[in-house]
Amino acid sequence: MSVVRGTALSNYPRLVQELGGDPVELLRAAGIRPQDIDEYDVFIPFRGVIAAVESAAIATATHDFGRRLAARQGIEILGPVGVAARTAATVADAFVIFENFMAAYSPTISTTITRLKASGRSFYKFRFLLDNLPPTPHSIELSLGVSLRVFRLMLGADYAPVAVHLPHKAVSPVGDYRTYFGCVPRFEEPNAGFTLRTADLARPLKEDQLAHQAVVSYLSTITQRDASVSQSTRTMVSQLLPTGAVTMKLIAAQLNLHPKALQRRLASEGENFGELVDDVRRGMAERYLRDTDMTLSHLTHELGYSEQSVLTRSCRRWFGSGPAAHRRSVHSLK
Repeated sequence: MSVVRGTALSNYPRLVQELGGDPVELLRAAGIRPQDIDEYDVFIPFRGVIAAVESAAIATATHDFGRRLAARQGIEILGPVGVAARTAATVADAFVIFENFMAAYSPTISTTITRLKASGRSFYKFRFLLDNLPPTPHSIELSLGVSLRVFRLMLGADYAPVAVHLPHKAVSPVGDYRTYFGCVPRFEEPNAGFTLRTADLARPLKEDQLAHQAVVSYLSTITQRDASVSQSTRTMVSQLLPTGAVTMKLIAAQLNLHPKALQRRLASEGENFGELVDDVRRGMAERYLRDTDMTLSHLTHELGYSEQSVLTRSCRRWFGSGPAAHRRSVHSLK
């Protein structure tokens, strides 16, 4: 499932604006609703996040955009995954949390720690689990920058890895990388990540066993690496409807599937794409008409309709009356 929590772009709008760009325009071009930024409970398309970061670097002519954004983020963007890591017994235990539960933040991100032979060193590898990605230097540097901030939270503000490994060429002067990461930068490497001192992984943290166990138990229930495709599709449909661009092809791309594969997976779960989209629209319409004073023109947009007359016909099919009449009837029951 190619999605990530809305906190992945925390502080993006403010930074882009400070650099003279238009964050709303860039987000919408990337297929992301501006109101979803900073929202941990909302999933946004991972490829859209990459597009937003890379396009912002170009639009604002900021060669270190990813690193600048990373300086404004931290472990808090990971939600309960970050809490579980911070309350672990040692740094090594925290990395085990990241490896086992990062899917709760994004199933598209993988982090692993591997000991290097006879060197007293370990390698922290960071990967995007996506095929056919365009060049993503700023997104990689954002991810490594946030990783470094997490390291420094656990190991001290002055902590410096042995080396930082980047799979691309330097996009700003090499000296900037040395200053930012506090270590030797290595470019055009096979993997993104850091070389760390293995001994540092044994350092103790401020363990909170009760909190740690509670959060790990929670994460175990919500981290579903094989979550149903129909539920994932519903999530993406509800988030993309206001863009007016909900198609089988688009949703399949967000879930990293071929459209025919998505169709087959939905069928195996007893779902049909068209009926699923209609059901999501019905649920949203029911909730908005019952719980809000949203105008009908606004509701038309939120459901991805081009004309209010289409909303009216749909409400008559769903509820037996138009949207205004249905709102009056449900309010009279309160």
